[in-house]
Amino acid sequence: MSSSGTDGRPASRPAIRLQEGGLLTVIFLLGLLLTLFGGTVKRPEYKKDATGESGTIMVEQNKFLNAQNLTNLAKDTSFFAIMAVGATFVIVSGGIDLSVGAVYALASVLAALVLHQFGSEGPRSSVPPGLSVPLGAVVCIGSATLCGLANGCMIVALKVHPFIITLGTMTIYRGVAFVITTGQSVGTFPTAFPELVKWEAFGGLRLVPLLVMILVTIIGTVYLARLAAGRRIYAVGGNELASRFSGVRVDRVKLSVYVLSGLTAGIAALLAIGYYGSASSGDGSGYELDVIASAVVGGASLSGGKGSALGALLGALIIKMIDNGIVILGIDQSYSRIIIGTVVILAVTLDQFNTWLAKRRLTKTV
Repeated sequence: MSSSGTDGRPASRPAIRLQEGGLLTVIFLLGLLLTLFGGTVKRPEYKKDATGESGTIMVEQNKFLNAQNLTNLAKDTSFFAIMAVGATFVIVSGGIDLSVGAVYALASVLAALVLHQFGSEGPRSSVPPGLSVPLGAVVCIGSATLCGLANGCMIVALKVHPFIITLGTMTIYRGVAFVITTGQSVGTFPTAFPELVKWEAFGGLRLVPLLVMILVTIIGTVYLARLAAGRRIYAVGGNELASRFSGVRVDRVKLSVYVLSGLTAGIAALLAIGYYGSASSGDGSGYELDVIASAVVGGASLSGGKGSALGALLGALIIKMIDNGIVILGIDQSYSRIIIGTVVILAVTLDQFNTWLAKRRLTKTV
């Protein structure tokens, strides 16, 4: 059936699929260019000789297309992609969340303070990791979710634009993180925690952040594309007034997307402190820009009503590939922000152009 409901979701699916196909093409072309023009580098590799003794030899590898670089790229992408999925929920609903980096920092330091108590230097080092690690995870994800809930409650209750509310909470959350840590880094966790996050497979590849990113993207895709709750998010972002008259509980939808944004920031924070082994109030500084950029490059429209979880992942991958490419090609990293900002402007301009074309086609049809 080609008919669409009040949310208009079915009619938008081909456009989103086309958008994601275009993103995959961009990723392929970027990868091809970096493979061809990135050059090679010599890396140490352990091999056994004819006698069975192992030794280190230098092997020439492509700078971009090698397992170590691709694994690091996947790891760097995962933190932003997970948060970008949450940001996409917010943007699709017609909102914005500038506090995601601060939520990430606050959740990181709270979990780090808890986990430090059970580390080798903490007063509760005798507690088994089967209890301490889950407690740290609950604190990290729970505190981030509560921050998202606070954002949503203030936006709904005060009827103030999300830009203003999340701009304020961005400062508040990071300030709280600074106060409780006095600006110091917190580390020394139970060894089982970083070992879990850094679990290696297939010859030393650390895949846990990648697997979590894929899982979050799948869940986000199912939520937005297959569940009634997801269709209501598209409806609110597409036309809030029409959604109210159609019986959609708009305030509840708005509240839910900020909770989900906080939840994904907590998941990313948990992975990060496990991978890097410490947390500080300065963590996540500027992340909100990269997260929003990932969502926008991935096809989320800042006017609401359009976007996808897969697009957010692909957008984050493009952003990180640009960062990675700047290093590989030997370009001054000072240009990184300039290039990414230009990409975001082009993405928004393209979205506006597509919206104009859609309206023009609709006018001609009528």
